Amino acid sequence: MRIEPRPHEVLSAVVGMFERFGATPQCLFDLEEKILVDRGKYVARSYRVERLMAMWLIDIGIVQFYDAEGNMLATINLLAEAVPRRMAA
Repeated sequence: MRIEPRPHEVLSAVVGMFERFGATPQCLFDLEEKILVDRGKYVARSYRVERLMAMWLIDIGIVQFYDAEGNMLATINLLAEAVPRRMAA
């Protein structure tokens, strides 16, 4: 069974990586988040601050980070990081 990460967990990881790449706490207050829907299906979320951008590709389970010139800075595999949650009976 595939465990999907929750949006607030992904946002927390994105903010942490943005800080690692030099985003200031002040600019993180202006973080812009967009949801991409294709043919009625939720497929991605993008996050942007100043000179950094991240894209969460939902079906693939990765978040890719880019600088202002479009150079990829890092990739996080969310599915590899997922720890199964206990399910109620």
